[in-house]
Amino acid sequence: MPRRRVLLAAPRGYCAGVDRAIVTVQRALAVYGAPVYVRRQIVHNRHVVAELERAGAVFVEELDEVPRGARVVFSAHGVSPEVTAQAERLGLQAIDATCPLVTKVHREVRRYARQNYDIVLIGHRGHEEVVGTSGEAPDRVQIVSTPDEVDDVTVRDPEHTVWLSQTTLSVDETMETARRLGQRFPGIATPPSDDICYATQNRQVAVRRIAPACDLVLVVGSANSSNTMRLVDVALDHGAGAAHRVDFASEIDPAWLEGVGTVGVTSGASVPEVLVREVLAALAEAGWTDVEEVRTDTEDLAFSLPKELRRDLTAAGEDAGLGGHDRG
Repeated sequence: MPRRRVLLAAPRGYCAGVDRAIVTVQRALAVYGAPVYVRRQIVHNRHVVAELERAGAVFVEELDEVPRGARVVFSAHGVSPEVTAQAERLGLQAIDATCPLVTKVHREVRRYARQNYDIVLIGHRGHEEVVGTSGEAPDRVQIVSTPDEVDDVTVRDPEHTVWLSQTTLSVDETMETARRLGQRFPGIATPPSDDICYATQNRQVAVRRIAPACDLVLVVGSANSSNTMRLVDVALDHGAGAAHRVDFASEIDPAWLEGVGTVGVTSGASVPEVLVREVLAALAEAGWTDVEEVRTDTEDLAFSLPKELRRDLTAAGEDAGLGGHDRG
């Protein structure tokens, strides 16, 4: 039998933007009382959404499902100006929990649109972040989801074109798409700063480190989480024998463990550490008790709560600081 061990990637789990969004809903429930409405999933994780629902959050797909005058939180993925304007028309009290790193990309789209640039947005069509970002200047933004789609891009002036990206993509694939854009349009401008978020990159770097030594990598996270799904891809691309995503420990197929010595474990940026611990407990029960954490970076970034919420917390005599969660 091969030696049974677990390589636990770090960093993993909650990033600062996810932490801020979840705490925003929790603190809103505390200061305003239930219900607090949330447009779409606050973050892409089934467990987190279920926990907040039990606490009194009501998740809706569209704003017309929210009673007039009620409070609504915009998710960490961001919204288009059209959604913000709709909230105002409906008399809703909006709290914007958009990740500040996503907000940065929104600002870049607005700035380049004002300068009459064509904008190539590298991202997944239909993902909420991409919908919100492209909505800042829909007449200027083209979406490219894969490197092969570069050949279909048309621009008015290659010297007056810029590429930007969704924050939760695979670094490798994004750079390949950008490389092909540069080949096709040598004068294309690059983002003024790195759009792919620090946490997405850090989690991918950690997986790259452990993947070559792993017969199997388990990625904890939900299927609609872009950064989670990219971790599966990164593990396979960098030498893991197999890689699977699970929301919960109960989803681990015993057949995956047959003949396996080293199991890598990581989690997406919207995953609470308790779910990782449950996976480790399930592996220990199956015989994988030797756990070694492999850390490639340490994260200490924190974002302040949305200004609307800070104002009301302060008025209520509550602490307006950001509460922390356990991050891997």
